[in-house]
Amino acid sequence: MILTDQQILAEIERGNIIIEPYDRSCLGTNSYDVHLGRYLATYRDAVLDARKHNEIENFEIPAEGFVLQPGVLYLGVTEEYTESHAHVPFLEGKSSVGRLGIDIHATAGKGDIGFCNHWTLEISVSMPVRVYHGMPVGQLIYFTVQGDVETFYNRKANAKYNDRTDKPVESMMWKNTF
Repeated sequence: MILTDQQILAEIERGNIIIEPYDRSCLGTNSYDVHLGRYLATYRDAVLDARKHNEIENFEIPAEGFVLQPGVLYLGVTEEYTESHAHVPFLEGKSSVGRLGIDIHATAGKGDIGFCNHWTLEISVSMPVRVYHGMPVGQLIYFTVQGDVETFYNRKANAKYNDRTDKPVESMMWKNTF
């Protein structure tokens, strides 16, 4: 089941959902709109290696916006810091963003119960498009769960994305054993 606007508000009141900054006008019928943060990043190397720490370069989106180019993977970040302590959050792109040819995530649209951070976005575009800090990019949808949670994400010893940051975070695949 997906939480409705009234249920999201109730869960915010209970402290089960935290959104900072929170703006009531961003609450939809069954989702909450999130915005593009101040920073983007690109990988330094042209060829990425899943067993290697692929480093990124962060840069700030200027006031006049930044033109994203096809064929480049950009890591972005949500302006909003979020916590979810009882529901599974899903991040989906807004239809208006999709209609500009912008994909905000390649595969990482689902969060875990206990995820507490800004969301890193894996942004790609089908044609050049100018983006701006603070523009609406996605919407968080919250799903109810059935059963108890053994280990919340923010308490997992091997969780790779727990360090709070308002900048995009590169892939930590290299920390896995394979």
